[in-house]
Amino acid sequence: MEFLTVILASLFSAAVLFIIAKIIGHKQVAQLEFFDYITGITIGSIAAELATTLDKPWWKPTVSMIVFGIITVVLSVLTRKFPRSRKFINGTPTIILNDGKLYRKNMKKAKLELSEFLLLCRQEGYFNLDDIQTAVYEYNGKLSILPVSTKRPLNPEDIALSPETEHIGTEVIMDGRVIGDNLKRKGLNETWLQKELKEQGYKNAKEIFLGICGDENKLTLYPLKD
Repeated sequence: MEFLTVILASLFSAAVLFIIAKIIGHKQVAQLEFFDYITGITIGSIAAELATTLDKPWWKPTVSMIVFGIITVVLSVLTRKFPRSRKFINGTPTIILNDGKLYRKNMKKAKLELSEFLLLCRQEGYFNLDDIQTAVYEYNGKLSILPVSTKRPLNPEDIALSPETEHIGTEVIMDGRVIGDNLKRKGLNETWLQKELKEQGYKNAKEIFLGICGDENKLTLYPLKD
């Protein structure tokens, strides 16, 4: 009986967590803000207690989870309505390196070790600090880097080019099935698709794992068989 109670309590806590996550919104772990991170850990801990502590009333941890969820939503609204409050709640970006100068005080303020800073630079593809014009340590723990002008990638504007705007490709075949709605959205039909398939050496869409229609109706096909 107790085993069944644990299962039911776990399912209930998972359901409450799912609802709270839907209300708060989806974020990647790397994009979590400071309070979101703390709240996530706390709610998870309460959910685990709800699922395993059977000698206490179930409604107490449930109410706690709901309260933390409400607090997170309220703070999210608050930071949107009053941008200045974001600095207090989440913190502010910190300049670590600028114009060849490494700011030790700012590193200490951001609680960032020198070895960790060098690691973050390497992860961004910069193995030489001389290639960096400005490095900013963001409040979410990521490092934003502005390279020196001679080290940044070449832009079309640098050579007076005006490339045409590119658009996201549209999936028209997925796992051997034609996505009719996406074809219509592109102003195409299955007759056009079948013609394109034959031109690329395929009999029908069942042979295709993924088919993407890009700019100028260029069809890129990935067959089911390697």
